[in-house]
Amino acid sequence: MRRRNNSRIVWVIFIVLCIVAFFLWKQRDKQEAAKKKDTFEIPVDPALQRKETKTTEKQRDSVMVQGNLPLEWPSCNPSGVIRHRGYDLWYDDNAEQALWVAYQLTEKETIKLFGRTDRFIEDPYVKTRSAGDRDYKGSGYDRGHLAPAADMGWSQQTMEESFYYSNMSPQLPAFNRGIWKRLEEQVRSWAVSLDTIYVVTGPVLKGKMTYIGPEKVAVPNYYYKAILKLDGKDSKAIGFIMENKSGTGSLDKYTVSIDSLEKFTGLDFFVSLNNPLEAKIESKLCAACWDWEKNQSSSRSSSGQKYTGGGESVQCSGTTKAGNRCKRMTRDSSGKCYQHQ
Repeated sequence: MRRRNNSRIVWVIFIVLCIVAFFLWKQRDKQEAAKKKDTFEIPVDPALQRKETKTTEKQRDSVMVQGNLPLEWPSCNPSGVIRHRGYDLWYDDNAEQALWVAYQLTEKETIKLFGRTDRFIEDPYVKTRSAGDRDYKGSGYDRGHLAPAADMGWSQQTMEESFYYSNMSPQLPAFNRGIWKRLEEQVRSWAVSLDTIYVVTGPVLKGKMTYIGPEKVAVPNYYYKAILKLDGKDSKAIGFIMENKSGTGSLDKYTVSIDSLEKFTGLDFFVSLNNPLEAKIESKLCAACWDWEKNQSSSRSSSGQKYTGGGESVQCSGTTKAGNRCKRMTRDSSGKCYQHQ
């Protein structure tokens, strides 16, 4: 009897050990599966991945570029930069807009694959909240793009992100739809003819400014662009300063050297270039070094047609005989309806 009981005890212990071993084995399988899941990467179409600044091995070998900042970034603390797929920016909370927006623009990216969304939304990556509809409504100012929507038509995401309010700045309709638009078209033309350029653009947030909306969005008096073409000994850069008002004449009359632009804006551009190259191309202005004839007017569509975008309707800035502001909406570059032009 005692021997039979001992045998049963041995079998019970054996079964319990088998059950424990089974559960430990299953637990290990779950842990291995979890590790595989954590390290698994879903394949992504390279065309849809976030665009990063690239420099060729030849450029690196010749020590044209130094440091780790993207070529288009002005001097800054990288931790404060807000990064989107098609452009990066530095947001100024006091002015409720970007101090600068920077991006790389290639010939391929000027081909429009996606149309304008015209869906203006707050930037979810601005922790303190960006400006919004409430600030621009009824102000008489356009929601002027810094990184143009026409430069961001190469993917649905980049087009949508170009309408973030962090990429907007209050611009007079006559400026936004006139001389500023012409400059944007010229920059795209250079991207087509030069293959790849680096663009920095933004408002000049200095001096006495007026403010609009409950968030007190600053209305800049001037805007700027800095353009870089990196091409060995033929590398070149050019700057633009434009007043926030209707402008006329040729674009080259608004050009300045990068050194002059830095003094005017207080920013330090193209700091990732090696010091001799930076000093060389930033100290002089050579407007003749840029092709002003091949103006493609705007982005091209995938079918080869030009993409002209379109200004948004704003309330007429004219006044009625009773002294009230006109309630008509207009797309005219003057900011006024037919009756008040």
